[in-house]
Amino acid sequence: MKSIVLREIKSFFGSPIGYLVIAIFLLLNGLFLWVFQGEYNILNSGFADMTPFFTIAPWILIFLIPAVTMRSFSDEKKQGTIELLLTKPLSIWQIVNGKFLGAFLLIVIAIIPTLVYAYILYGLGLPEGNIDLGSTLGSYFGLLFLIAAYSAIGIFTSTISENQIVAFIIAVFLCFFFYFGFDGISTLIAGFEDLIASLGMKNHFQSMGRGVIDTRDVIYFVSITALFLSFTVFKLKSLKS
Repeated sequence: MKSIVLREIKSFFGSPIGYLVIAIFLLLNGLFLWVFQGEYNILNSGFADMTPFFTIAPWILIFLIPAVTMRSFSDEKKQGTIELLLTKPLSIWQIVNGKFLGAFLLIVIAIIPTLVYAYILYGLGLPEGNIDLGSTLGSYFGLLFLIAAYSAIGIFTSTISENQIVAFIIAVFLCFFFYFGFDGISTLIAGFEDLIASLGMKNHFQSMGRGVIDTRDVIYFVSITALFLSFTVFKLKSLKS
């Protein structure tokens, strides 16, 4: 599995893709948080708070992660190397996990520089250090789980079609639905608002952002990630048979 992970990382940084993903993520966040005037501008909010970043990051990742994962298996299918990949002395689970970890690590590398935002806000607080570190750490922890879930969805959709654009569109739709969709549906069904909202990623991500890591939130994200990785394995097994 290690060989698959290293192969993915090398492919990302052996081409402009890896650098482009990191640059786009940091550029968009930087513009919204520090340059553009509006509700997400931290300097205009009057609070040493990372909430604006954790509000827009899921939106950006909804498009960025599918752009990274869309080539995972669709490219292998298009080039006819999927059969060669499946004949390697690795289990299908190892291959899938290798692809998944490669994409996951790339996005994690992209969010590491954003820790500078927290450092800047720590210094800007009145008094210095007046920042809710518990909430910030909890939100970063939740962001890692969110990235894992998005990546698993993207890896799965890359097995559906050899067309990368199709894989990208389906992944964006599924990520959007699982993050925002249940919130929207909950407003349409009276009496079950909380239950339906709890099925979405947004509810659990925001729960972690309060600074308290609830095992129910962890189990939810682990379950979504494992579910879509299982779908990927099942799809690859159908191709192999």
